[in-house]
Amino acid sequence: MSLVRNFGKIITSCKREYRKKRYGSFKLYDNISEGSMLCYGDNADFMKYLIRKKDMAGKIAQIYIDPPFFSKATYEATVSITDESGEETKVKKKAYQDIWDEGMEEYLKMMGLRLMLMKDLLSDNGTIWVHLDWHGMHYVKVLMDEIFGEKNFVNEIIWTYKSGGSSRSHFARKHDSILVYSKTKNYYLDIPKEKSYNRDLKPYRFKGVEEFKDDIGWYTLVNMKDVWPIDMVGRTSAERTGYATQKPEALIERILKAGSKEGDLVADFFAGSSTLAKVAEDNGRKWICCDNSEVAIDSSLKRLENKQLSMI
Repeated sequence: MSLVRNFGKIITSCKREYRKKRYGSFKLYDNISEGSMLCYGDNADFMKYLIRKKDMAGKIAQIYIDPPFFSKATYEATVSITDESGEETKVKKKAYQDIWDEGMEEYLKMMGLRLMLMKDLLSDNGTIWVHLDWHGMHYVKVLMDEIFGEKNFVNEIIWTYKSGGSSRSHFARKHDSILVYSKTKNYYLDIPKEKSYNRDLKPYRFKGVEEFKDDIGWYTLVNMKDVWPIDMVGRTSAERTGYATQKPEALIERILKAGSKEGDLVADFFAGSSTLAKVAEDNGRKWICCDNSEVAIDSSLKRLENKQLSMI
């Protein structure tokens, strides 16, 4: 049976797992920053804990996740190890595995359960931003239409970049997609302005239209479009952590500023090296992050410069 024909069964399976979900054990770093927390463990267990034990249903203003992409690959991170003499050596460790023995159905069941829990945690005026690529984005969008409601689709943001390889068998794949959904129609979104250059770079001089000029030419300011050219994290960039699939701070900052206000609580339940936590700290947001990879947590702790632990 094709995946499309089997979609109803996938949704039913997700709902069944959602109804019977209980939280398990995990490690919680809850004193890194006031009002924020980092979790090492299964994110579904942790989200259920937040809902049942911390009474956090409807309390998170914005959720951004960068989950596995169904790439069928294993990813590594470069970590630094210091020996007794103080000499530092860089080694590679497995960060996470994006391989699904039962194929796309297994992947969608994993995503569906977690998206249902995220919907519970999201505030009524909040938005959820799901970062994917061509492998499974189209199926996850159908899943989100079912869970959040197709009328609550807000945007598909295209993040375009230059790095990576190319192929002779297809056009170079140089973009990811970020699906944005709300929980209700009364969602918060602060759309920034961007430059829109005039034709021939000359002034229009239309009545009531404010124009500007830079070293390129004349332009107006318009609401930002849904295609965002932002550079990847370069190999020599100061923000590089060595963690596989690390996303640039500039991208996360734009997302957080668009979907939340200073003092809001934001979350990332596939945290990686905790770029969201770092950017949230820099921009006056409280944050919750979770990952089930020891390498991700070690990278996050080093980045956030705190290693105190409490057990749940």
